[in-house]
Amino acid sequence: MCDLAEHNDVEEHPAKRHCPTGSPQEVKTNEMDAAYFKSYEDIGIHEDMIKDMVRTNSYRLAILRASEKLIGKVVLDVGAGTGVLSCFCIQAGAKKVYAIEASSMAEQAKKVAEANSAGGNIEVIRGRVEDIELPEKVDVIVSEWMGHFLLYESMLNSVICARDKWLKKDGIILPSKASLYLSPFMNESIYEERVEFWRSVKESIGVDMSCIEPHARKSLCRHVHVEEVGVCDLLARPCHLRELDLYTLTPSDLKCMKMPFKFMCYGRQAFCGFTSWFTVTFDAGIKGKEPLILSTSPEKHVTHWRQSCMYLEYPVSVEQDTVIAGNITLTPGEMNPRFLEIEVTFTVDEGSPVTRSYSMSDGSS
Repeated sequence: MCDLAEHNDVEEHPAKRHCPTGSPQEVKTNEMDAAYFKSYEDIGIHEDMIKDMVRTNSYRLAILRASEKLIGKVVLDVGAGTGVLSCFCIQAGAKKVYAIEASSMAEQAKKVAEANSAGGNIEVIRGRVEDIELPEKVDVIVSEWMGHFLLYESMLNSVICARDKWLKKDGIILPSKASLYLSPFMNESIYEERVEFWRSVKESIGVDMSCIEPHARKSLCRHVHVEEVGVCDLLARPCHLRELDLYTLTPSDLKCMKMPFKFMCYGRQAFCGFTSWFTVTFDAGIKGKEPLILSTSPEKHVTHWRQSCMYLEYPVSVEQDTVIAGNITLTPGEMNPRFLEIEVTFTVDEGSPVTRSYSMSDGSS
């Protein structure tokens, strides 16, 4: 986008850039993208990601383990941010890295490359993948595209675009697969903290605000909450909802993902809602080297993604072998495709079907 390329000192690539002209919807999409990329100018976001050592070390180890496929090769880093993955690729022996970053963080990525004596090997290009052209095909695509609930922020579409435009026929993608998981969970304290709190206001300040409780309950159950869930809070074995193969995935596959689930509960507990997490797999196809898996499961060390939680309005009592079954549907946000809309329809044993809708947007907690 033209406005994103102004007033920066990143060297311009001989690329084709397109102004956001076209239909009102196209202009609106470009405006939303501009706001999204601007959010990544906040250094705090990048600090959180770098500090997440599960994330950062997983990428570093996966890239270094794939050095056999990177030595002397050309790499594309989609959504390069600070350029840390680009530097890992150079350390693994890559000849050239095109680091594409649409936010002004591209300026910092260039400085990072130079500070690590890689300024001549890492070419930072400021712009959207969809708006630029490269002078050659690439051997490897690396990207840290995952958002909360895996698909929030919709960056995966950019990786697919880059794959179709520039990846060689025998090229590799890191990570190459992603899997989404779901489990029922309990967290009764959330109702006391966020809902029943309104009953106690009169006692503390002398104003009766208990009438707000129904609104607070509905608000709690309207959005996806990003929280840390303990493994002891899971009520059943997780369900593997879907595996995404980045070599074959298409944009149409992401327009509506409807996935069934079925759980048998461990014992007598309070079923408060559903929680989701993901894994990504780095498989460079090197004989004798096992794929590396980055997991955001409650059973693993916590990451900055934590888990995505969807609460019911009221907890439901379940017992040993209680069956919770249904389906979950993920669609891009209607107003902003980088957001996420979730619909869950389920039954508890032989009870009536219940349908709940949740949104994941800038207002999600």
